[in-house]
Amino acid sequence: MAEGEEEANYASVVFKAGNNHPPAAKRGEETEYGEVKVQNETKNEDSAGHRRFQHLACCLGILCVILLGGIIGVCVYLTLFNESDPNQFKENSTLRAINTKLSLENANLTRDNKNLEDQLGNLTQAYNVSESNNKNLSARIQELETEKKNLTQQIQNMTTNWNELNVSRAQWSIDSYCYDDKKCQPCQDGWNLTQSSCYAYNNAETADRKTWEKAQEDCKGKNSNLAVAHDTDEKNVIINKYSPGSSGTNGYWIGLRVEDGKWKWVDGSDLNDSSCIDPPAPVDRHCAISVEGKTTWLSVNCNATQQWICQKKALTLSVNQSSHTKKVTGNSLKKE
Repeated sequence: MAEGEEEANYASVVFKAGNNHPPAAKRGEETEYGEVKVQNETKNEDSAGHRRFQHLACCLGILCVILLGGIIGVCVYLTLFNESDPNQFKENSTLRAINTKLSLENANLTRDNKNLEDQLGNLTQAYNVSESNNKNLSARIQELETEKKNLTQQIQNMTTNWNELNVSRAQWSIDSYCYDDKKCQPCQDGWNLTQSSCYAYNNAETADRKTWEKAQEDCKGKNSNLAVAHDTDEKNVIINKYSPGSSGTNGYWIGLRVEDGKWKWVDGSDLNDSSCIDPPAPVDRHCAISVEGKTTWLSVNCNATQQWICQKKALTLSVNQSSHTKKVTGNSLKKE
């Protein structure tokens, strides 16, 4: 049976009329044979699916043939193209290499651009912070300028007051030196002139005697210091003239004490003649006194109470009697 033909089944069918049996002669005539063709539905469905599969396989085969033909055609074209123009192929290869290189460079440039954008963002942020700090600094500078002006004004006021105070002190000094209506004196009243210095002998009672520090403060209050002796003449003045009646450890403070393990005068100079006093060995005997009848000074405890001698520079006087003008020099003081 050929493919595609339908399969037919044949059956013999006998038709009888009633229960009577016909004569033998008619029996053959009454018997009819009919050909019945029956389709097998299941077989038909399988045949239809089989035909669709055949059609699909046929289409796929045709498609494969077409693709194969296209590939062969492209290969033939490239082969013919390469054989016909090898320079063009070489140029295309070069262009492809250049394109690849440019793609890499473009990727690098894109990455660098991203980095630069990030750096720009950071710099912008830093700039904003710097601008804010600059504004704060400008405000602070303005405040300092205002404070400077205020301080300058205060300094000017203090300078004016100081000058006025100096003028008052100068006038007081002039008056204290010029206590005689006829002429001014090189030393104030109560001070004794010896050479170029004025000495004040403070012969205080026992209850009023002072420690070395207190004695120095008293002399400073009188615009002077405890007496110093830089040469033999000054030493003799202190020992011979301004130490009467003192004996033992009762004497007069002078401007000599121990500083940094050395004997120093109150003006900061060192003691030149070390034979004038014993070395400062005892810890609690670091201040010097002048005692009558002794050519050297004694070292005693600075907290002991003693009498004291103050010393300051004498004034140089110049008097113009014809113009009735009095001038006091040496401390830049004048009275006209």
